[in-house]
Amino acid sequence: MAKNIFRYNFAFENGDEFLKTMQDFNVIIIGGGAAGLMAAVRAGMCGQKVLVLEKNQGLGEKLLLAGRGRCNFTNAEEDLNLFLSKYGGNGKFLEHAFKKFSPADTVKFFESEGVKTITERGKRVFPVEGGGQRILNILLKLCKKYGVRIYRETPVQALKVRNSKVECVITERDELKADKYIIATGGRSFPETGSTGDGYKFAAQAGHKIIKTYPALVPVRTRETWVKTAKGCNLRNVRINVILDGEKVDDRFGEMEFTNFGLSGPIIMDLSAKIPDWDGDLIFELDLKPSLTNEILINRIKREIKNYSGQRRFSGLMRLLVPGKLLPLILELSDIPNDKPIEYISDEEILATVNLLKHIQFHVNGLWSYRNALVTRGGVDLNEIDPETMRSKLCENLYFAGETVDLNGPSGGFNLQMCWSTGYLAGSV
Repeated sequence: MAKNIFRYNFAFENGDEFLKTMQDFNVIIIGGGAAGLMAAVRAGMCGQKVLVLEKNQGLGEKLLLAGRGRCNFTNAEEDLNLFLSKYGGNGKFLEHAFKKFSPADTVKFFESEGVKTITERGKRVFPVEGGGQRILNILLKLCKKYGVRIYRETPVQALKVRNSKVECVITERDELKADKYIIATGGRSFPETGSTGDGYKFAAQAGHKIIKTYPALVPVRTRETWVKTAKGCNLRNVRINVILDGEKVDDRFGEMEFTNFGLSGPIIMDLSAKIPDWDGDLIFELDLKPSLTNEILINRIKREIKNYSGQRRFSGLMRLLVPGKLLPLILELSDIPNDKPIEYISDEEILATVNLLKHIQFHVNGLWSYRNALVTRGGVDLNEIDPETMRSKLCENLYFAGETVDLNGPSGGFNLQMCWSTGYLAGSV
């Protein structure tokens, strides 16, 4: 796990020193991740006295892991409706938040603090240098600027709620009071970063319904054990067709990877969030040549046979058509002997080879755990949250931000953008 190296010590308090300097706070935020820190900065900008309670010693631990450390912090898609559609049926909930603090606003926010950005494949936006640590440093610098207090290694044990209002948060040391409370504890994904579902407990104490959670953006397990033959093989520009009880229900085009126990990579992980909804015989069918029709691929194989007749065997022919790391798997799945001279390959065998290259089937056998998931599907019921403020409809001074609520999007900066926008909204007054 990446280490939280850069610290603004002036923003932190510890133990008795903190208790001696306690003051009345307008806002207490539970959770010092992306959403919590954005909420803190925004509330501070609005002139509020803010306290952030973080159970870890470090802040933004999950933020430091984003984009494998490079931090794909938003997406440059400009079409709001298309952006919202990335979050599935719940995406419309985010419309007001994105209008208040859009992806373009996010880029401007960090660029105004000196972060140079670069937009890469899939409209993913990254800092040019510094990665997640650079983004975290900016947030901490702004916490200093606006007087935000941050109390680390302080797990919140409970909310004290009475008459539909939070009276205080209870920690090991004390009961802390504010006018407004924001839950920004994340979901259950990457629990080693501190995301262990604490926010669901606090929300339930305030009477909220929790939609059942699942790992999302997570590798999938397959019934087929032979996938390990191609472990580590990364494929680009391929298509996965989703077959449920014999009918195609979805597909993805892009990049995927083989693992010891199944499949991973962007298109697999994006599909993983939907797996709980697909009840039945579920098959992921891999098309290695989605840009080629059967006829074009048949003609290409015949051309290669003609060009290399007398020089290659079937294994050599396949080497011309598939990546080297995938070759052992293709040869294992094919019924054609590896050493068969290509000039003796029949039309029926050519057709069988085409079908293999375009229809490799994997029976989905479940998801990997929350430890392997980038985000969590499920969470606090959106019907009980005001989308214009992120305020609870059940508890008048309770707000939510980030992954704790029932929102998740695909990879590509969408989940961090949800954190920035909901954090900004929850921190506004």
